[in-house]
Amino acid sequence: MNSQLPSLDQIENAAALIYRGMAPTPQYRWPLLDAALGAQVWIKHENHTPIGAFKLRGGLVYFDELAHGGKRPAGVISATRGNHGQSVALAARSHGIPVTIVVPHGNSHEKNAAMKALGAELVEHGDDFQAARLHAQMLADHRRLLMVPSFAPALVRGVATYALELMRAVPDLDTIYVPIGLGSGICGTIAARQALGQHCEIVGVVSAAAPAYARSFAARAVVEAPVAPGLADGLACSVPEPGALDLILEHVSRVVEVHEDEIADAMRLVFSATHNVAEGAGAAGVAAMLHDRGRVVGRRVATVLCGGNVDRAVFARVLAGHD
Repeated sequence: MNSQLPSLDQIENAAALIYRGMAPTPQYRWPLLDAALGAQVWIKHENHTPIGAFKLRGGLVYFDELAHGGKRPAGVISATRGNHGQSVALAARSHGIPVTIVVPHGNSHEKNAAMKALGAELVEHGDDFQAARLHAQMLADHRRLLMVPSFAPALVRGVATYALELMRAVPDLDTIYVPIGLGSGICGTIAARQALGQHCEIVGVVSAAAPAYARSFAARAVVEAPVAPGLADGLACSVPEPGALDLILEHVSRVVEVHEDEIADAMRLVFSATHNVAEGAGAAGVAAMLHDRGRVVGRRVATVLCGGNVDRAVFARVLAGHD
């Protein structure tokens, strides 16, 4: 499946484009995290992008490619739980393209507000991401809008740049834990590792409230699974992306499921050890390290804090231990 992966030149070209809109994000070791896990722990701070999440990298590349493709759409539409929608809204706005975003009912109030602030028309539909995505496709057909997917080659090229930064800064990692939503982040990490010729283990992380990728990994085929409400809304995938799953099956060693209490513990640890805010999906990699404590002791490990966009009331409840 390596033919589906971008080359090093393609990832570096994506990075050059992205750096016109944002700076590279830092990767830090935090002594209290090292102490908590008995390991050398590196955190890639994608919560430091202009939307507080890694998704912007893919959006900038996707819309640049669209702008140079000679078929400028009258408008675009996408479905999201929030961070992808912010990416689409910001990147499309930079090209003067109107944006409609479909979210499920009960979505994060603050992510919704951020998308509106970036100029998106917000539509609420359905009880989960899959329902919102189907409705977005219906609206795309009805309104003659371009449907922006959550997984596409341009998106993978863009988000691969965070892994390229991390692996060049810390070239001798043993293991990288990567949260899985629809799969662009972990496929970008695979792409960067293969492009650099490195050999670190890649471990996928899913929420036990959204186990579709874990079940699909075990079955070696796409397995749909229901999504329950939970802290990690960014991982709330019920139907795996076949192309992403193919790459995961070929290049990822394991997929770890983390439970709500583990995610909440990780959100608290990230805050107390680094004073960074991690949304549920953003803390999932640390939750997996805690889950895997016996495997990581004495090793050099990393994860991506892929987003920090958690509603204030939710975060206050987690910090207070009422999760």
